[in-house]
Amino acid sequence: MSIQNKEVKSFFFSQYFSDGLRISLGILLPTLILQQFNQFDLGIALSLGALCISVIDSPGPVLHKRNAMGIGNLCLFIVAVTTGFARLNVFTLGLEVTAFSFLFSMFIVYGNRAASIGTSSLLIMIFMIEKGIKPNEIILYSAEILAGGLWYMLFSLVFFGIRPYRAAQQALGENIEDIVKFLRIKADFYLPETDIDDNYHKLVSQQIQVSQHQDEVRELLFKSRLMVRESTNASRILVLTFVDLVDMFEQIMATHYDYTYIHEKFKDTGILTDIAHTVHQMANELENIGFAILSNTRYKHMVDFNPALEQLKLKIDTIGNTNETSNLVLKKILINLRDLNKEIENIFNYYNSRSSKTLLENNNDVEYSKFVTHQDYEPHVFFDNFTLDSAAFKHALRVSLVCLIGFTVAKFFALGHHSYWVLLTIIVILKPGFSLSKQRNYQRLTGTLAGGFIGVLILVFVHNNDVQFVLMLILMLGTYSFQRLNYVVSVVCMTPYVLILFKFLGVGHLDIVEERVVDTIIGSTIAFLATYLIFPTWEFEQIKESLAEVINSNVNYLIKIAKSITGTPISTTEYKLARKDVYVKSANLSAAFERMTSEPKSKQRNIKDIHKFVVLNHILSSYTATIASEVAVKGMHKTTPDILKLVKKSIAVLNESSKKLGGERIEFTGEKAEPTEAATLTVTDNLLKEQLDFINKISNDIAKIVDVVAPSKSPPVGETF
Repeated sequence: MSIQNKEVKSFFFSQYFSDGLRISLGILLPTLILQQFNQFDLGIALSLGALCISVIDSPGPVLHKRNAMGIGNLCLFIVAVTTGFARLNVFTLGLEVTAFSFLFSMFIVYGNRAASIGTSSLLIMIFMIEKGIKPNEIILYSAEILAGGLWYMLFSLVFFGIRPYRAAQQALGENIEDIVKFLRIKADFYLPETDIDDNYHKLVSQQIQVSQHQDEVRELLFKSRLMVRESTNASRILVLTFVDLVDMFEQIMATHYDYTYIHEKFKDTGILTDIAHTVHQMANELENIGFAILSNTRYKHMVDFNPALEQLKLKIDTIGNTNETSNLVLKKILINLRDLNKEIENIFNYYNSRSSKTLLENNNDVEYSKFVTHQDYEPHVFFDNFTLDSAAFKHALRVSLVCLIGFTVAKFFALGHHSYWVLLTIIVILKPGFSLSKQRNYQRLTGTLAGGFIGVLILVFVHNNDVQFVLMLILMLGTYSFQRLNYVVSVVCMTPYVLILFKFLGVGHLDIVEERVVDTIIGSTIAFLATYLIFPTWEFEQIKESLAEVINSNVNYLIKIAKSITGTPISTTEYKLARKDVYVKSANLSAAFERMTSEPKSKQRNIKDIHKFVVLNHILSSYTATIASEVAVKGMHKTTPDILKLVKKSIAVLNESSKKLGGERIEFTGEKAEPTEAATLTVTDNLLKEQLDFINKISNDIAKIVDVVAPSKSPPVGETF
């Protein structure tokens, strides 16, 4: 199967297409069914309610979807009724737009799903603004919208009830694809022609994707009673596959070397190209397994990499015999490749081995519920953010003021009878941070212009109503399938879909294209200026917090190692929680850095130093993960005082750096007594000492960068151990 063919098939098996199909059917069916009974207007009202509630229907546990859509329907009805009466007077309507824009934008303090409830409520407010409904019809029409919202909620829940494991299976298959891309980037480090700095940038960007999607899978698996508490093979296979996948990602992350040194030392031997080729082949196998999981089929004939690995071993041994320099680093790489091959085989065996039931009986020592974050929904969270120090509060104020401006402009300057498009554009574009707003603004404008052009072509050259209807269905499906995957494509599909829909509704023809484009440009311009002028939020204002958090997570990880080598037992769950925290905080930092690079140059502070920090943090977490896996898996305890001292030195340096950034110190409270000193260092101890020496060096390099980012007048920390 070609790469392009596989990508196309993967899309149609993905949760993106599945979501698009569900949302499209949920919105369209009420109108299509009621039209057969001459109740078209009622069908449109129901579809409008379904459209607003579909915003809340994002990936996650079904229980969370149900609760969120239930609350969303309540908000939908209240806002529809309020707007219906408020619109009778332009001043009360302006007041409502201002107040509701602030209130529902503040929902972001309760997380993304709560924020989607706020967006859903603002959407119905905007759609109701131009509805010419008599006062005595407002309650009834709002009830019809509520009925549409309830219809969509029930339809979505039934959709998931029919195939309860499918969403998790799709998310897992897509996460494997993320890790495959990450693995291929790692493989490119071995190619002599690779630009190492550029490859690091790709690696960090892909790490963000892996981390974000892993969080989605965690939510689906570990917050779902169906997955964690049921003892069916299907649920256990999904959980254990994900656990192994996270372990595999740790192993890939942990395989870090001085690639410049490796290139200089072995570039003429040809071994590096062979290693890169082997890793790419393993990535292909992992991709095939991921595609099988995504498509709910079986991949029965996995490639046996043992002969290729044996050939690599022979070449490495030959290099060691003929070269004056050591080939130890190549042997380490070979060990990593064998471990990676074993992980891939384990995942393959879950789905194909006759002994899969035996394989499923392990891993019961991990407490999965601890690996997901739990949102606090107490009222104090909302009111605690009523301060200009809160990014959410500044965002809500900005949205409120900009919506008032947009409402005023739409009333007095916008074209036609769909001036709510100005407000709609503002609501969609404005995000808490400048870079996200800037990106969404560009995507919305580009997509609207391209989509408007496509819409004009369809309306001018396609006159058959049946063909237009089919095209509208395809574009509608594309709109909702790509809204999370590629927003530009989503808007390109959305604009002609809306134009054809309005043509069928008899509310405009080609003139509506001009109206939509102009209103979008007006809304985009207002939103763009607002991100600069009204309570702007810049990444440099928050980056120190992200730096401190990632340092603290690394300190916590090192403390787990320190405790282990003093003989204190550390559970697998503790190690994995510390590891997860490092990777999540590292991905958050990388995402913040990427957002900073898209901000105006005048707002980019210490950009080169922060980039160095991101790379050094990746190296630090890689080496720490290597040691942690040795200590946790092989039970290496009671080592020498010198080795413990190295760990403590790194902890001290990192703690001091965290303090300079405004973070907290995390003290090592292990045994005070030094472990019994061995007469001679073992080979394992020597290797551990070498790795910890390097971690200490990286920690000091990080400290130097922190001194630049957050200079301190206090004297440098001295030797404390």
